[in-house]
Amino acid sequence: MIPQAFIDELLARADIVEVIGPHVELKRAGKDFKGLCPFHGEKTPSFYVIPAKQFYHCFGCGAQGHALRFLTEHVGLDFPEAVRDLAQRLGMTVPQEDSSPEERERARAAKERQATLSEVLAKAGEHWRKQLRGSPRAVNYLKGRGLTGEIAARFGMGYAPEGWRGLASVFPRYDDPLLAESGLVIVQGDEGPEQKRYDRFRDRIMFPIRSVQGEVIGFGGRVLDAGEPKYLNSPETPVFVKGRELYGLHEARQALRERGYALVVEGYMDVVALAQLGFPNAVATLGTACTAEHVHKLLRFTDRIVFSFDGDAAGRRAAGRALEAALPHASDTRSMKFLFLPAEHDPDSFVRAHGTAAFEACVEQAVPLSRQLLEVAREGCDLDSAEGRARMLANAKPLWSALPDGALRRQLLGELARAGALESAELQALWGGQALPRREAARPPQRPSRRALRAATSSLDRGAWLLVQRCDLWDRLDVATHELLCEVLDPHGSFFRWLDRRFHEEGPLSPQTLLAEMQAGGEGPGLAELAQRIGALHEVEVGEHAEAELRVVADRVRLDALERDLESLTAAEPLTSDMLDTIRRTRQNADEIKRRLARGQTAASS
Repeated sequence: MIPQAFIDELLARADIVEVIGPHVELKRAGKDFKGLCPFHGEKTPSFYVIPAKQFYHCFGCGAQGHALRFLTEHVGLDFPEAVRDLAQRLGMTVPQEDSSPEERERARAAKERQATLSEVLAKAGEHWRKQLRGSPRAVNYLKGRGLTGEIAARFGMGYAPEGWRGLASVFPRYDDPLLAESGLVIVQGDEGPEQKRYDRFRDRIMFPIRSVQGEVIGFGGRVLDAGEPKYLNSPETPVFVKGRELYGLHEARQALRERGYALVVEGYMDVVALAQLGFPNAVATLGTACTAEHVHKLLRFTDRIVFSFDGDAAGRRAAGRALEAALPHASDTRSMKFLFLPAEHDPDSFVRAHGTAAFEACVEQAVPLSRQLLEVAREGCDLDSAEGRARMLANAKPLWSALPDGALRRQLLGELARAGALESAELQALWGGQALPRREAARPPQRPSRRALRAATSSLDRGAWLLVQRCDLWDRLDVATHELLCEVLDPHGSFFRWLDRRFHEEGPLSPQTLLAEMQAGGEGPGLAELAQRIGALHEVEVGEHAEAELRVVADRVRLDALERDLESLTAAEPLTSDMLDTIRRTRQNADEIKRRLARGQTAASS
C-alpha cells in the first residue's frame, strides 16, 4: 500500500496545470486557467484549473478534483498507476512498503521493457499510416465501407502492403528480437541460415490497438478482399493481453461519460463506423469472448453497459459468455443490457439502413440482464413439465449464484421460483441458503422502535465519521464487512458505497476532500445531510483504537440484521427441521457477536 504521507507530498509538489495541460487547451483567466471540459461536451469553457489550490472544477458538469483524480477519471489510470505516473514526472520514487528491492528492480525492468515494445509498435503503426495514404486500393476499400479520412486518422488506421518483409525498410535490424517479441515478425526455425523471418501482417487494413492511456500495444488487421482469416490479431505479448483490453476504449473515454453508457460490439470496423455515425461510445473485444476484466475496466468509466450481438446462434453464444462476465458486477446501481440485431445486420449496417434514431431505440429497448438470465436458463427447457422446470432451475443456479447480494439477486430468486413452480422459500432452501419464512410476506414488517433507530443511526454516524477521518480504515475491513455496510439503509448505505468507489479510484483521501465532496451532494441520496450531521462530531477524538471501534459499528449492524432474521424465522408456521437448524445457527452467531461486543465494552471501561 502506498503511504498516505507520500501521496500528500506528491500532490503538494505537483503542478496541476502541467498535468492537465496536455489533455485540455487551457487559457489564462486571471490567476486561474480555463478550457473546454474534457468530461462533457461543451462549446463555452466552464472548466477551471486553480493553481493556488491545485484543484480543477467544471461549473457545467460538476467534475472536480486534484491531479491524481484527473489522471484516474480522464486518462483512465487506476490509482497506483496514477501515483507512479505523477511521481515519475516529478522525479520521485514511490515507496513500496511490502516489496523487496529485488521485486522493485524486476518491476522497473518490466516497465522499461513494456515501454520499449510500445515504441516499436508505434513506429510500425506510423509506417502503415503513411502506406495507407499512398495506396489508392486501400483508400477506396475504406471509402467503400463508408469511412472518411478524418475517422481513419482519429483511430490511426493504416495499411500493411503486400510483401513478406515490408518492415525491413522501417527498422535498422530486421532480425531485432523486439520485432518478434512484439508480434510484428514471425520467426520459423532455429538460429542459422535456415531460419525464416517474415511480416505477420501483409495486405491488410491495420487497426492499432491502444491502451487506455493511448500507447500502441498491438494491432488488428483485416483483409481487403476474400481471404482467411478475415481478421488477424497480434499475439499476446508483455504489453498485450486480449482478455484485458478493449478496442476503441482510449478513443471512447469522453463519449462514455457524455452518452452515459458503453456499447460493446464484436468488430473493429463496427467501432470505427459507429463512431463516424454518431456512436463514439462503442468498444469491441479483441477476437475473444467478453471477460469479467473487460466489464470491470468499462465500469471505471460508466455504470451502464449495452452488449450488442448478432441475432444468430453465434451471437447468442457470445451473449451467454458476456452474461457470465457481467453477473459478478451486476450491483443494484448498475445497468447491463443485451441488444440482439436481426441476423442480416451488424450495428454498422443497421445504422446505415435504418438511421441513428432507430438504433438508439433498439438500445433503449435492449434486454435487461435479469431477463437475459431467465432466457438463458430456460433455453431448451419445456416449462410445461416438471422435468423441464427442474432443468431450468439447474441451469439458473450457477448464474444466480454469481450475482452479488442485493435487491436484484433477491428479486430474481422470486422470478426463478415462480418460473419453476416453487415458493421463494423452497427454492432458497433447495439452493442451500437461508429459507424465508412462509408467513413473512403476509405479516406487516416489524418496525424498529424509535430508541433502536436512534441508536442505530448514532452508531452508523460514528462509523461514517471514523471513515471520513481515517479513510485508510476501509481497506482493513474484509469483503463481507464491506458488503454488510453497503447494504444498510440510506443515507449510510449510499455513503459506504460511495466511499468504496472513491477509495478504489484514488486510495485514501483527506477528511477535507471527503467532506467537501459529500457537502456538494449529487453522489448519493442524503450525503450532504449526513455530512452536516457528522460534522458536529468534529470534537470527538479519533484515537488509536479507531479500527476496533469501526469493527464494533459493523458488529452492531450485523447483530441487528441477525435479530431481525430471528424474529421473522420464529414467527413462521410451520417450523420445519431445516428452519429450526437455521434458527439455531442464527442464535449462535448472534450470541457470539454479543459476547464480542461485551468484551469490547469491558476493555474500553478498564
